Amino acid sequence: MSHLQQPYSGNTHSVGSTTDSSSGQNTMPQAELVSPGSTRADSGQQQEVLMVTVDDYNYEQGLGAAATTAPIFQQHTAGQDKRNHGSTRKDGRLLDAKTERRLAQNREAARKSRLRKKAYVQQLETSRVRLQQIEQELQGARSQGLFPGGSASGDMSSGAVMFDMEYARWLEEDSKHMAELQGILQAQNIDANLGAIVEECMQHYDELFHLRAMLARSDVFHLMTGLWATTAERCFLWMGGFRPSEILKMLIPQLDPLTEQQLLGMCNLQRSSEQTEEALGQGLQQLHQSLAEAVGARPLSDGANVANYTTLMALSLDRLDTLESFYRQADNLRQQTLHHMRRLLTTRQTARCFLSIGEYHRRLRALSSVWASRPRESFVAAAENVSPTGTAEQAIHPYHHQSQFSGF
Repeated sequence: MSHLQQPYSGNTHSVGSTTDSSSGQNTMPQAELVSPGSTRADSGQQQEVLMVTVDDYNYEQGLGAAATTAPIFQQHTAGQDKRNHGSTRKDGRLLDAKTERRLAQNREAARKSRLRKKAYVQQLETSRVRLQQIEQELQGARSQGLFPGGSASGDMSSGAVMFDMEYARWLEEDSKHMAELQGILQAQNIDANLGAIVEECMQHYDELFHLRAMLARSDVFHLMTGLWATTAERCFLWMGGFRPSEILKMLIPQLDPLTEQQLLGMCNLQRSSEQTEEALGQGLQQLHQSLAEAVGARPLSDGANVANYTTLMALSLDRLDTLESFYRQADNLRQQTLHHMRRLLTTRQTARCFLSIGEYHRRLRALSSVWASRPRESFVAAAENVSPTGTAEQAIHPYHHQSQFSGF
């Protein structure tokens, strides 16, 4: 027994003798961990016990320092684990880094899409409110007779109001095109942009015909009666617009000199336009007669008979569907005349044509303004001075020298 304990005691003494060293602090843990039953173990087992005891003591001594570094180590290990094995979703499946990045991009794109949709809805709502305000202002101006092409009653459809607004915008754009053409033609040089401006003018007229076609589906009366035009323009309207043959007759002298082929082409175009206009005019006259017969088919002395009114309105509506067809054919003739004229003439001649057409209608609108602002006192004084046997020329003569027409 003493032989087996001797290595342990000697070892204990040697360890305990060095109290100032770090190994001297291991004496008490070693003595406490070795039990009497351990004396049966061989020397190798005793050395193993000593090594375990020292390691355990070192672990207990560094436990405080390790506790402070444990969260950092665990966080680093977890991050490394996530990079190596991916993250875990709610359903328990693992996702790699590429899938996570794609999902994050999808979430960001969805968030931006929601923001754009919200901004678009707000813009639509703002535009709707603004449109209602403009319609109310326009209706008020028409009811007071302030709008040049409006009716005093203000009883207009929403499509007609929208068309009048778009037509006013179209006139502003047309004025810009006319100014550009005027500047190039006055420069007396071939500008590379002249062809592009001429094409823009052609497309600008195509846009107007498209707007008119859209309104014709809902309110063809607004177009046919010329409520969108000024008073002077209405006097020269033909089926809701300009008469192509008259425009060609006005343009041919403006384009001098023309080649023989160009002159022949313009004359043939004018002749074919006159024939089509005559055919459409006869058809419209027959439609008027048919519509009058449909409205007056029943005795007019019956009064407000509901049954008669229903039948008459049904017959009249059938006739009015044909009115839209006539208007479309007339507008198509106007549009095709402009395109055919463009093919016959050079770019510079076409520019002069558009400039002449724009100036012609501008003068008609100016004439309407002059007529609306004429001094009515002069007419009253002239009417008082004219004798009952006076001629019409004597009545008009005092106004003939008014200064309103000096600039026109």
